[in-house]
Amino acid sequence: MTSRPAILIARAVFPEVVARLREHFEVETNDLDAPFTPVELAQRLQGKQGAMTTGSERIDAALLAACPELRIAANIAVGYNNFDVPAMTAAGVLATNTPDVLTETTADFGFALLMATARRVTESEHFLRAGLWNRWALDMFAGAEVHGSILGILGMGRIGQAIARRGAHGFGMKVIYHNRSRLDAATEAECQASYVSKDQLLAQADHLILVVPYSAESHHAIGAAEIAQMKPTATLVNIARGGIVDDAALAVALREKRIAAAGLDVFEGEPKVHPDLLTVPNVVLTPHIASATLKTRRAMADLAADNLIAFFTRGEALTPLN
Repeated sequence: MTSRPAILIARAVFPEVVARLREHFEVETNDLDAPFTPVELAQRLQGKQGAMTTGSERIDAALLAACPELRIAANIAVGYNNFDVPAMTAAGVLATNTPDVLTETTADFGFALLMATARRVTESEHFLRAGLWNRWALDMFAGAEVHGSILGILGMGRIGQAIARRGAHGFGMKVIYHNRSRLDAATEAECQASYVSKDQLLAQADHLILVVPYSAESHHAIGAAEIAQMKPTATLVNIARGGIVDDAALAVALREKRIAAAGLDVFEGEPKVHPDLLTVPNVVLTPHIASATLKTRRAMADLAADNLIAFFTRGEALTPLN
């Protein structure tokens, strides 16, 4: 009788997903949900052929060298900057992610963060909770118009397109975008979006939302120089990945009112947040929750599980990256 493959579930997931995986594998879980250090992760992966990971588990050449039995790592995320994909490919380890299942939920949140930023929702709530509201005023927390304004999108993949549709169809916004490659005419028409250069995007957008994948190329794609190109009345929203924005430069720009406001769901070095961002009032901060509905997070975990099961039963995954 052939022994079953052994897998590690690196973070706590839904019990129903664990139960389904136990039907196919010898499963080790991390019920405490404390992220492993690289050394701990390598130790836990000894004798394991598969891993279910999140963005907090780095799969790189050093770990792969220490874990020669590993054959697949299934990320519970659409992003995979925690994977060194070339190193995984060289080691013969499959990488998978969870595209599509979180597109609409993440786009919903991106738009929620955009609106909270533009309309100063967090700033005004802090004001109210502090007991400072004692009268109404015509200009009290007057924010930026959303309806009919110019929506700029950097990164026009699935999520960027879903945000464009919301802006154009729901809020009558003029949508402009920049992407590594221009979309086909039919997709542009569906999104009612116009392609522009990055410089034009920065200069023209009333609300700029970032949905670009993180890579060495996109590191600090929005820094002091780029912020200087934006309108002083503009808002910036990042639901992509930490590191795409230079958080230190952004904090300075917000304090000096070089742009009106920002909304951030992701941060450099998260869960740590740059301390200067915590002291400026004109920023909305959320803890990487853009895909966080129960239905979507369950779908993400299910797809990661499906990738593991398909790989070990049929020799191919559903959403491979390499």
